[in-house]
Amino acid sequence: MKDLWLTAKLDIVESLRARWFAIYSLVFGGLVALLFVFGLTESRVLGFIGLSRLLVTYIQLCMAILPIFVLITTVRSVAGDREAGVFEYLLSLPVGLAAWFWGKILGRYLVIFLPVFAAMGGAVLWALVRGIEVPWGMFVYYTALLAVMGWCFLGIGMLVSALARSTDVAQGMAFMIWLTLLLFLDLILLGVMIQGQVRPEVVVGIALANPLQVFRTAALALFDPQLIVLGPSAYVILDTFGVAGYKLFALAYPAAIGALCAGAGYLFFRRGDLP
Repeated sequence: MKDLWLTAKLDIVESLRARWFAIYSLVFGGLVALLFVFGLTESRVLGFIGLSRLLVTYIQLCMAILPIFVLITTVRSVAGDREAGVFEYLLSLPVGLAAWFWGKILGRYLVIFLPVFAAMGGAVLWALVRGIEVPWGMFVYYTALLAVMGWCFLGIGMLVSALARSTDVAQGMAFMIWLTLLLFLDLILLGVMIQGQVRPEVVVGIALANPLQVFRTAALALFDPQLIVLGPSAYVILDTFGVAGYKLFALAYPAAIGALCAGAGYLFFRRGDLP
């Protein structure tokens, strides 16, 4: 356990000094803060019943920015250390492979979520100063959504990093995964629905296998509980899960994907040729 925390600490220190962390904090942290600032401002007028175009835009931006930052920065963990010859020194130290791998994950997750948590806290502080009522339930749930989505793509990134033999290959794989989940899968499903050859229930089920789609739908449900913006798909989702059931699913499913991918990544890492 001591080695795990030491590895996590070293990864945190290294990440905080990296240029990508400063960019990530400014870009994503600022977007999350703006989302809640504008959302809290509108709540005094709309009571969080309406779904504004502004909030939808920021939800889409969160979907695009968080996964790609997590993937690109995480896939360098194993592949980058392999190229740099870190494992040759690791094998000569009294640090187990499990402690190194899971310590990397722990440290990277804390670094990834730190700007998100800071942005959330800043938005709440701004609302309290301005005398705006804070919808704590919505605030906590949206924070949890971002936390599990970060964990999901962290696990995927560690799996890719363990499989790839170089950072270039790892980053290419990460970019294709992000692009597929963000854009290509939706376009394919849209084409299938237009042709009308597959039942809507099947299409919605395939769409909800995408953790980004799960996040988007759950985030939209915070401001539009009936999911009117999704059209007929909303009936399938609500009839299958219900509102409360889908909220639980949106947290459990991405977390499970992240855990499974991280576990698979560790198995490949342990059995692989380290140097």
